[in-house]
Amino acid sequence: MSSTLKITSGQHSEAGIKDSNDDACGVRVPDASLLNTKGIAAVIADGMSGSEAGKEAAEACVRGFLTDYFTTPESWSTETAGEKILSALNRWLYAQGHHHYESTSAMVTTLSVLVIKSATAHLFHVGDTRIYRMRQGKFECLTHDHRVHISEDKNYLSRAMGIELHMEIDYRSLPVEVDDIYLLTTDGVHDYLDDTALAEFLYASGDDLGQTATAIVSKALENKSHDNVSSVVLKVEELPHQNEHEFYQQFSELPFPPPLETGMVLDGYEIIRELHASKRTQVYLAQDRETQSRVILKTPSVNYDDDAEYIDRFLHEEWAGRRLKNQHVLKVLAPRANRQCLYYVTEYIEGQTLRQWMHDNPQPAIEEVRNIVQQIAAGLR
Repeated sequence: MSSTLKITSGQHSEAGIKDSNDDACGVRVPDASLLNTKGIAAVIADGMSGSEAGKEAAEACVRGFLTDYFTTPESWSTETAGEKILSALNRWLYAQGHHHYESTSAMVTTLSVLVIKSATAHLFHVGDTRIYRMRQGKFECLTHDHRVHISEDKNYLSRAMGIELHMEIDYRSLPVEVDDIYLLTTDGVHDYLDDTALAEFLYASGDDLGQTATAIVSKALENKSHDNVSSVVLKVEELPHQNEHEFYQQFSELPFPPPLETGMVLDGYEIIRELHASKRTQVYLAQDRETQSRVILKTPSVNYDDDAEYIDRFLHEEWAGRRLKNQHVLKVLAPRANRQCLYYVTEYIEGQTLRQWMHDNPQPAIEEVRNIVQQIAAGLR
């Protein structure tokens, strides 16, 4: 991971066979200071068909979120900021519809928002626009359509921006990984391209994500879409270091590893032998099959697999250790693969332990003791 968030993106929107394009979409990558505190935002909206000012509603939501989110107080969490902005936009749409059109459905739009801040994706969603994710070849939809189906051919929106004064917003947060690709679409696209077809475009996407977004829209039109068609494609190129909360969120739900024995392989690490075992942890000498270097694997004891505080402390050891850069402190290494279970990896330093040295040297010279103490002190500073 780098010290900054870096993404590439592309978008495309067309009216299709309709006279007016009531879709709207946008991506904002701010300058460095806001990038660290707010992240990036991508928004897509689809003005409701039959709504007198659906186009204006969609454009107001996209423009409003991409402007207002980056001006919210830094003390607000991403969830709080997003929900406050969307609630305010919803009240404004509702009031404008009543004031200018005397209608409860004049300024109505669906809306899906993706905010990536640090190493976490925050999703806000109302309606039937969608957010998908491609990760390591797996393609999945991350949002749920707010649509009620009356029959095979008849359905209607059950939730949208501007219909009611008080609105429920779907929110979820997920860990982000480098090379994740996110796709935002309106129903003019995903009603005419199934998941397999959409995934194929992301599999084949190159450096020009604008070209990918255009190809998706063109294929939907080729498949006789009778609606406006819009897509936004976003790829995570680099991520900053995770904060402690993000680190816990990513790994706290991993299962404990089984007892490890010589010759077993865990995520590319081959166990050589057990070095230490206690009621709380096990320590193994292992070999990284990729680099052929020896490392240490530390695993939690199954005695604590239902102890949330123990798991937090174990994760904190790794999180803190990976941030210490001192030649007198054991290095905690980043795993080379996605972990299947809970453990962490450190460098292997061959030689005596301090306890062994003290046992072998019950009356050491003062110069030797001073040298060791100086090294310990240097590691504690």
